[in-house]
Amino acid sequence: MPGDGDRPVNAMDTARLLPWASVEGKPCFLLAGDGTGYVSRLADEMEAAQLTVAAGLIEEAERVLGGRMWTPGELHLLAVELSESLKCVWRVAESRGDRLLRLEEAQELPRSERDE
Repeated sequence: MPGDGDRPVNAMDTARLLPWASVEGKPCFLLAGDGTGYVSRLADEMEAAQLTVAAGLIEEAERVLGGRMWTPGELHLLAVELSESLKCVWRVAESRGDRLLRLEEAQELPRSERDE
């Protein structure tokens, strides 16, 4: 585990934050692997879909707001959808940022320490 004794933190010592939450709304994690397993691929596909939805919502927001003829209901729905999408994008950014930091840290370790 990270922080055990004097052993260096390894890229494989931590878990990946997944792009979905449990039924209770708690974050879900995948114990680190090589990133090629079924759940990793499913998470990658879901992250890509979430980012695609976010891009579509940005275009929709620009269209709705640019038209300057919206109803309060349209604005409310847009705000709800943008908020949900932003939560997903934030989770993707956190997960990818964490993995990039771990990869960078692992690459900085001398080879002998990485293989422990």
